[in-house]
Amino acid sequence: MGSSSSKNRSNSDGTAVDAPDTGKGVGASKTSASSKKSPSTKASKAHPSKNGDSVVEVTVCKVDDLKDGEMREVEVGSGKALLVKQLGVFSAIGHKCTHYGAPLVKGVLCNGRIRCPWHGACFNATTGDIEDFPGLDSVAKYEVRVDGDDVIVTSTKKALESFKRIKNMSCKSPEVDKTILIIGGGGAAATCVETLRQEGFKGRVVIATKEKHLPYDRTKLSKALTSSGEELALRKPDFYNVYDVEVQTGMEATELDTLLNSVTFKNGKSVNFDTLLIATGGIPIVLDIPGHDLKNVCILRSPEDANYIAEQGKGKNVVIIGTSFIGMEMAAYFAGKASSVSVVGRSSAPYIASLGESIGKALQKMAEAKGIKFYLSSNPERLNGNDDGRITEVVLKNGETLPADICIMGVGVRPSTGFLKESEISLNTKGAVIVDKFLRTNKPNVFAAGDIAQVPLAMMGDLEVNIGHWQVASGHGRIAALNMLDQEVELDSVPYFWTMLFGKSVRYAGYNAGYEDIVIVGNPDELKFAAYYIKGDKVVAVASMNSDPVVSRFAEFIASGKELTKSEVQSDPEAWMSRL
Repeated sequence: MGSSSSKNRSNSDGTAVDAPDTGKGVGASKTSASSKKSPSTKASKAHPSKNGDSVVEVTVCKVDDLKDGEMREVEVGSGKALLVKQLGVFSAIGHKCTHYGAPLVKGVLCNGRIRCPWHGACFNATTGDIEDFPGLDSVAKYEVRVDGDDVIVTSTKKALESFKRIKNMSCKSPEVDKTILIIGGGGAAATCVETLRQEGFKGRVVIATKEKHLPYDRTKLSKALTSSGEELALRKPDFYNVYDVEVQTGMEATELDTLLNSVTFKNGKSVNFDTLLIATGGIPIVLDIPGHDLKNVCILRSPEDANYIAEQGKGKNVVIIGTSFIGMEMAAYFAGKASSVSVVGRSSAPYIASLGESIGKALQKMAEAKGIKFYLSSNPERLNGNDDGRITEVVLKNGETLPADICIMGVGVRPSTGFLKESEISLNTKGAVIVDKFLRTNKPNVFAAGDIAQVPLAMMGDLEVNIGHWQVASGHGRIAALNMLDQEVELDSVPYFWTMLFGKSVRYAGYNAGYEDIVIVGNPDELKFAAYYIKGDKVVAVASMNSDPVVSRFAEFIASGKELTKSEVQSDPEAWMSRL
């Protein structure tokens, strides 16, 4: 299925929609950035365009003000743009990441794209198109020309009103009798449907999700517990209406028939498909201990879960079981809101499997300064309750008893694939769906993405992995969509994730399962460091705090096909960056 004509439509959220542009540009390599304003910037000129919108034209710098491979934030009328110089050619795009608004000038320019310094989203430096996630929107693109020694950026005033841009998307046509069904409502589902429409698919597109909501930003659940599904939504309802995407909520899959190409749901409905994406995500694990079914023993999976936990924990005794990302983020949320916050973990420090002991202890220390108490190298033995069936305390195996008005289990997830056990889809021993580098299962018209997918990881020599990161799931959705349209595009993204505690972020890129050593540059106790995770002599991941954009640089370094060794980092921890 090839691309076809698309419709330009406006959106009620004010996000710009693609329009023809005459800007020019080419790719580049080295990374450099400048945020200073050029002294040669001239006052903007405005004149009416043919469609009635004013055109702003600004001389933003001299040709020699920017070196090759450099970028600079410039003022254009009442707005701003990111000016980029690559191989002697200038281009200009939106200056902020469309995910959470990070300044792209502080990111990494490499091989013709810019990677966000905060969460790793990538944008084409010439077109502004989003090329890796998180986020859904591209950035704006502006026309650039050189007149003598002057570099001039031109844009309409309307285009400067929003740095976000939605790519051209097609709509359903009655002439196309094909249905693509997506089971699930997370990041993979959201990027899949948008990619399908961007690539010109005009058949029926259906999202069937067991949730009550449109696809939403699940990463915020443990950080902003009082947010509603509507507040977290990735798109407003009219977006899906405009682009003819059916979102069917309250649809929990119970059976897949690959012979009849049909999915049956718990409510008795069924949907037939020509092509299917399974992106059902994970199910939080509940420890099988006495008292696990008491009232106020909670898991976090939905906005309703988050809202309930926030309300029940306010001013009360909160016990959190689990010392990884969900548990620690919820502990941080309740600091200052609950009467007490206790965190129970079986390891000797938080994050020990993912970030290592020294960093985990530093983050523990930061949390303890906020009044959070830790009970480590311990496991809960049972949960006790009152006559009303409500939890009152958590009893640890060492005999300690913790008062608990609410207990939240953040001990991991398992793939939500129970409905596939009787199907012909191949699963691994943990229930993850086995896919190839095109996200295709053993059935050629069935794809899988996100937390449920076991997929070859290019940066690890196609080692088959199951990674539960939002950025990974979003990338899966895009690659699956392209291959549903027979484009044969391999997955080659570098995993990237982040966590936020007390206003401070830890960023991470790569895959460090089974790492053997850590080289730390900086001091975790001062909350300023870059940690290099080593397997053999190879750096397989980097984590950092207050050291941007080192993690984004590493992600681009690996995405470029380069390798970094332990000895290189030990001899000069900054030298490798010049190889970008």
